[in-house]
Amino acid sequence: MATVKPFKGVRPPKEMVTEVASRPYDVLNSEEARAEAEGNPKSLYHIIRPEIDFEVGTDEHDPRVYAKAAENFKNFQDQGWLVQDPQDHYYIYAQTMDGRTQYGIVLAAYVDDYMSGRIKKHELTRKEKEEDRMKHVRVNNANIEPVFFAFPDNEALEEIIKTVTAQKPEYDFVAPDGFGHTFWVVDPSLNDRITEEFAKIPALYIADGHHRTAAAALVGNEKALANPDHKGDEEYNYFLAVAFPASHLKIIDYNRVVKDLNGLSPAEFLEKLEDKFIVKDMGTVIYHPEKLHNFSLYLEGRWYSLTAREGTYDDNDPIGVLDVTISSDLILRDILNITDLRTSKRIDFVGGIRGLEELKRRVDSGEMAAALALYPVSMKQLMDIADSGNIMPPKTTWFEPKLRSGLVIHKLD
Repeated sequence: MATVKPFKGVRPPKEMVTEVASRPYDVLNSEEARAEAEGNPKSLYHIIRPEIDFEVGTDEHDPRVYAKAAENFKNFQDQGWLVQDPQDHYYIYAQTMDGRTQYGIVLAAYVDDYMSGRIKKHELTRKEKEEDRMKHVRVNNANIEPVFFAFPDNEALEEIIKTVTAQKPEYDFVAPDGFGHTFWVVDPSLNDRITEEFAKIPALYIADGHHRTAAAALVGNEKALANPDHKGDEEYNYFLAVAFPASHLKIIDYNRVVKDLNGLSPAEFLEKLEDKFIVKDMGTVIYHPEKLHNFSLYLEGRWYSLTAREGTYDDNDPIGVLDVTISSDLILRDILNITDLRTSKRIDFVGGIRGLEELKRRVDSGEMAAALALYPVSMKQLMDIADSGNIMPPKTTWFEPKLRSGLVIHKLD
């Protein structure tokens, strides 16, 4: 069962939300954050990217930077730019992109659910990135940014979402990137029902934000171990998440571009592909993969359809059946000799939000030799892999839109 609870959110007054809210810390670099926050002292970037308050080039991991985050968080509250709700609430958060809206429940997730595996992951994390976010949580004594969860569809929770979202929202705005963000404060009379329905759900799934999830849970666990009077109901036993019904979510493709063909000519490369793929020349018009095990290749100004031949993959293997595995093994490893996607300098990754035009641009510019577009992973595949205890290969899933930071914050005391 999933243990969740409502909490006293810390959030901006309605009239300030567009000034405070920001993109997540990890989707932009320091200079981009500096530019977006220019002239806006209320921007959350001063808390999640506090290096922007120092001279250009300041290391974001400098101890002074973490201290500045805490100083700014306190200042935001002193100034009334962030205000804590007096009662425990759940919240509903809707995101709209390209005419499609997904509705999530903002909640406090249970640290022990992560430690025991009831919050399931599908990606590996890196210790240095975990520690960076742990320092940020420790110094602020708060989860400033939420993590992004999915859960199996639940009819009762869907009905609650419909009831709440039929009312007037607290926040409703379109961000500069064109994505819509709408936010409702749930009446406390619904708190017990929501908690009880989540208790019927066997597991929550990390969709996006594995490092933030690990950091938040590990800091909560640290606090529990360090408290001789620990009881288990302290606020640090929980961390901030937005949980979406799985059917609301759509995973976008995550594509690859390669710098060279491992000494092969384009004709030789295509000939080698014929061993494991049915290769069709699709001409000069952009070709999108049509189904699982079908890929799109852009090479020398032309698009090709690649369909993996029967017997080259195992539909009963939750990892082996993934198109990212098929392409990594049969193309990148066996033909191009790119064996480590995490460290190789010969490959780069392009989120599908940029479109296949970006793949074409990078090849046509001469920067890259070829591009490979993949059919997106499904939520069922993601959840099956997490259930099996397996880990997806690197750069498999891309979720969009990203959660907007600064709509609500969770304090650990």
